[in-house]
Amino acid sequence: MSLLIKAAASTRQLIHKAPTLQQQVRHLNLLEFQSKDLLQKYGVAIQQFKVLDNSSADTQVVKSFDCPEYVVKAQILAGGRGKGTFDNGFKGGVHITSNKNDVLSLSKQMIGNRLITKQTPKSGILVNKVMVARSVNITRETYICILLDREHNGPVLIASPAGGMDIEAVAAETPEKLLTVPLDIAKPIPEAKLIEVAKFLEFKGDGIKRCADEIQKLYTLFKSVDAVQIEINPLAETDTGEVISVDAKLNFDDNAQFRQKEIFAMDVTEEEADPREVEASKYNLNYVAMDGNIGCLVNGAGLAMATMDIIKLNGGEPANFLDVGGGVKEEQVTKAFEILTSDPKVKGILVNVFGGIVNCATIANGIVAASKKLKLNVPLVVRLEGTNVTKAREILKNSGLPIQTARDLDDAAHKAVASL
Repeated sequence: MSLLIKAAASTRQLIHKAPTLQQQVRHLNLLEFQSKDLLQKYGVAIQQFKVLDNSSADTQVVKSFDCPEYVVKAQILAGGRGKGTFDNGFKGGVHITSNKNDVLSLSKQMIGNRLITKQTPKSGILVNKVMVARSVNITRETYICILLDREHNGPVLIASPAGGMDIEAVAAETPEKLLTVPLDIAKPIPEAKLIEVAKFLEFKGDGIKRCADEIQKLYTLFKSVDAVQIEINPLAETDTGEVISVDAKLNFDDNAQFRQKEIFAMDVTEEEADPREVEASKYNLNYVAMDGNIGCLVNGAGLAMATMDIIKLNGGEPANFLDVGGGVKEEQVTKAFEILTSDPKVKGILVNVFGGIVNCATIANGIVAASKKLKLNVPLVVRLEGTNVTKAREILKNSGLPIQTARDLDDAAHKAVASL
């Protein structure tokens, strides 16, 4: 199923000593300002911030936000923003200024343009929002990450006094600067362990207690929102003794969406590579675009892979990977056809469904409804097998539509390729 699931941003690799621990790709990621808003709700110390979106309200937002110095940061789901370049030639997705007028000028050069960094596609990612935060005088930067780890069968805390740096480089070059602490998912982190971590991070005096308190709040947040990773880089100490989460990245468990509806409603879909993928996900459909011209509608990832292989064996090229899953309803079939036909490359459609959980009659009714609604004008080949298949075939036969049926998958692929 990994081919079906494209994250809005890449996950990180966290290395401890010899092994490499890579977190599984997840659907939902939040922009930095969204993550900071969540941190703030759980009492985690952060910089004050505002969000600009190039609207008429921006001027008043900046006017009412008094700071000695501002940090202006483009909001995209990618790292390396500070060293990035915009497609309009403007350099840097992160700027510092003490002039309010500069804040607006900087944001206008970012919003509506694509920022290109080492973690974005070559074309960059469109910036729709800019975060303006109160600049703090950082005297020291540390690194904190809490994540679910298969090796430890639960959450672990990863800490390093070398914050603000590429954590993979720290792990490879100075592994003694990484501390990994297994955590109990059912309990808060013990006070003694928090103090130990704070001292490892080289906090002194009152800073030890402040650091310990911040880590405990982060762990409370981690469990409360069903996170699979909370990464703070840096967890900074300021010249006034504050301990602040300056930059935050949160990833969440998709299986907890029913509990975390408010968080998942914040999903940043405008950064997806293909709008059809975004639309499909709204209807619990899995869609991945490809370069061919035969649209594929199937139920199940394995069947989808087999269908694409047989299309290629017959000399054709699949245009997509669209899996309607096991609990599909007629309206989802209609939506699937809308998504398929919205791709101008699609010159024919092959439906290949094996009805186990799925009722073939449901698929057949959906196919007929979609064909009539969309006035389908490309060849359509359907192979159905399994639950209620006899009734399904009658529905297709009596529809009066030019639908070609197939006796098996090889026959279906042959007809789909030949129909072009």
